[in-house]
Amino acid sequence: MFRRYSSLAVASILATSTLLSACSQDKNSQKTDNTLTATAPATGQASPVLERNAKQRLIETLQSQLQKANVNVKIVDIKSTEVPNIYWVNLQGMPSVYATADGKYIIQGDVLRLGDKQLYNVSENLQASENKKLLAELKVKDLIVYPAQGKTKHVVYVFTDANCPYCHKLHEQLPEINAKGIEVRYIAWPRGDQFFPSMEAIWCSADRKAAFSAVVQGQQLPATTCNSPVKAQYQLGMNIGVNGTPAIYSEDGKYLGGYLSADEIEQRLAK
Repeated sequence: MFRRYSSLAVASILATSTLLSACSQDKNSQKTDNTLTATAPATGQASPVLERNAKQRLIETLQSQLQKANVNVKIVDIKSTEVPNIYWVNLQGMPSVYATADGKYIIQGDVLRLGDKQLYNVSENLQASENKKLLAELKVKDLIVYPAQGKTKHVVYVFTDANCPYCHKLHEQLPEINAKGIEVRYIAWPRGDQFFPSMEAIWCSADRKAAFSAVVQGQQLPATTCNSPVKAQYQLGMNIGVNGTPAIYSEDGKYLGGYLSADEIEQRLAK
């Protein structure tokens, strides 16, 4: 089902210049060591000071540090979080990370808030806003769409691989999901190089739905090449942090989960 990279795997990726970055906010002009400190409430929204001066300064500092470490990745944006002196960093073509205000440390993984009945993911809304923009840029003609029955109440995007057992299980529930007024939009996300030919063959087919179902049933499609969006969709998944299939997202960019039943999808959308 859903797999996550181990810390050792991520570390090796960083060492080979494929993953990383950092973030931060307001500067303290009294400091002489160029340390950035938070002087405004951390709300997840960038302050004017961060936007004008400290934000750019931090980006430049982090970019320089990454280059020194032979990590070639572009920092797209940074935003403050509710955690003092911890910032969220949006990376080009990579999952987002956190960084300390001084730009010396980056943190991978989730930052969770305690104190309520449920754990709260600090960056969830920040990441969701970015995801919403990226998902909205997709062209429906490049997806495999299963319309809702009757009135469309919700739209979900599913990063899927026709060779994934849990994707098969989810695929079998499409009629039940659609019956709940939920439109499902499949995005190609081959889990490895060996699955790219199969997904390319599906997306190059005149009838993608039939081709997808055929692969789910164990049929092997002949290799086909075309100007397909598979590679671009795979990269999109990498950009928003997908690391396994299925990966289900709401239209507003929130991650709902990996494999979920029709009832579970409906319940999570209701929240």
